[in-house]
Amino acid sequence: MVKIVRKDSNRFKEIIDGIKMQNLAIGNRTHMVRFFLAKGKFLPLHHHVQEQTGYMIRGKMILNINGKPYTVVSGDSWSIGSNIPHSAEIIEDCEVIEVFSPIREDYLD
Repeated sequence: MVKIVRKDSNRFKEIIDGIKMQNLAIGNRTHMVRFFLAKGKFLPLHHHVQEQTGYMIRGKMILNINGKPYTVVSGDSWSIGSNIPHSAEIIEDCEVIEVFSPIREDYLD
């Protein structure tokens, strides 16, 4: 399977106030998503079956993973295992790329 996703082919959708996502490449087992997170917003505590690996392109936020805070800035990356509770406090406007496995069906159009 080969799939090329052109930079202007997918629209952004706001999943909660101040947090937008854009589906990028979707494979058989992995799903890449681009997020824009607005300064001052908060991603509530949640968990999901997907493993989640992220990379901070720009910005600053505090990830609370399994009850422990981690400040992440441009150039930092992380991996969150399946069903581990996590949330985020957005300190500066952020642009993030994350890969989920398996695919996040709830993010598909």
